[in-house]
Amino acid sequence: MFSAILTIPDFTIALRAVAVYAFIILAIRLFGKKELSQLSVVDVVFILLISNAVQNAMVGPDTSLNGGLLAAGALFLANFILKQFIFRSKRFSTLLQGEPVMLIYKGRLKTENLRKTRITNEELEAAIREHGAKGFSEVDLAMQEVDGNISILTHNFSQRSAHKRHHPRIKHA
Repeated sequence: MFSAILTIPDFTIALRAVAVYAFIILAIRLFGKKELSQLSVVDVVFILLISNAVQNAMVGPDTSLNGGLLAAGALFLANFILKQFIFRSKRFSTLLQGEPVMLIYKGRLKTENLRKTRITNEELEAAIREHGAKGFSEVDLAMQEVDGNISILTHNFSQRSAHKRHHPRIKHA
């Protein structure tokens, strides 16, 4: 069972786990949110291999149940604390997660923003089709959200919204 006081080896496991956690967050932030939005087979394999690669870095030679639970507990605690900082500080949230990025506005591509986010025209076209539009010209607004997903608002959406505003007696679900 867990002792009430962490021993030096236990403390080392917790510190190593948190260090790996911070590294992975930083690496994902540096390599781009696009990696999170839709996982391909390659992405899933990558995540599995990364988790396997850092396991020993977190627990070292301690492969006991206590060592694993301690590392997992440290990760849960670090994640909880990080989420609290993100929730309470807009500045910290923006620093860590970034901000939404406009990709299309009124049918016009924001090519500089596409370059920044490393989204290809083909990937954006696929997202547009997933939202039922045929092409860039039908899109009023396309944004890459902080979670990596792409949100699309089309002319059809604008027309539906205008229709709802002009008929206040009509109830829309």
